[in-house]
Amino acid sequence: MGMDALAGLLDGPRARGAFLLRSVLNPPWSLRIEDRAPLTLVSVVRGQAWVVPDTGSAIELAAGDVAIVRGPGPYTVADDPATPPQAVIHPGQRCTTPAGEPLLGLRDLGVRTWGADPNGSTMMLTGTYQMHGEVSRRLLTALPGLVVLRDDEWDCPLLPLLSDEIVKDAPGQTAVLDRLLDLLLIAVLRAWFDRPEARAPAWYRAQSDPVVGPALRILHNEPARPWTVATLAAATGVSRASLARRFHEQVGEPPMRFLTGWRLAVAADLLRSPDETIGSVARKVGYSSSFALSTAFKREHGLSPTQYRTSAAAG
Repeated sequence: MGMDALAGLLDGPRARGAFLLRSVLNPPWSLRIEDRAPLTLVSVVRGQAWVVPDTGSAIELAAGDVAIVRGPGPYTVADDPATPPQAVIHPGQRCTTPAGEPLLGLRDLGVRTWGADPNGSTMMLTGTYQMHGEVSRRLLTALPGLVVLRDDEWDCPLLPLLSDEIVKDAPGQTAVLDRLLDLLLIAVLRAWFDRPEARAPAWYRAQSDPVVGPALRILHNEPARPWTVATLAAATGVSRASLARRFHEQVGEPPMRFLTGWRLAVAADLLRSPDETIGSVARKVGYSSSFALSTAFKREHGLSPTQYRTSAAAG
């Protein structure tokens, strides 16, 4: 069974030791988030919370609601938009007062749980993707700054599961939580993109097209094969002209240009792994040599694969 574009996009930047936290708070409370993370999920377990972006409207969350906040810009989460921030969350999840002093009054309340009072009226779960995986760039650019799904708009068994698992201190628990966060993100995005107002990206909508959908799945699954429009049309069971026209109409670019973008996005993600050589990355994404990959990569990203790897390692 081939993976679809959404699975493909989420397959590269999987959560790796994601920052997961349960916060238990009593009003008035306000947290200023300046961690520069690319993507954060916020879910309210009990009580309510406001997400206040620096630009755009504040949105209130009730119990069972989930928000995706797209970084890296700062935002505030509070009991009320008027409450002044009491704490600032910096990169690496370092917490201080707004003046930069050590934080008093908020403390560890157990495994991955933090707050002022274990019986606080508001409880939130937060899951933060801390790495900028290049494959997710297409996904991030498709999302507005703030996506909210209301409790009554979707039925998702993953939230109670995450709520139970986040406080366990079992062997391998980090991996369990990373996968649960990925599943929750996929579930939220699927529900979001299926809404008429979501303006889902062309490559996502095109999944359901009987010709373009299979073509996209083939390219996502096998980027290393030496595809041409003719071989892709043959694999999809339509004429070359028909595939080229329909693909361009649905996706907004020709199939080979889409393939190049996908190959280079996958390459960027693979380059983050210290186990891969530039030659091995080139082979996995369909370039005959590291030189051929370097030329295309530099044209797309403005950096050579080596420079990209160095800058990614530096964070």
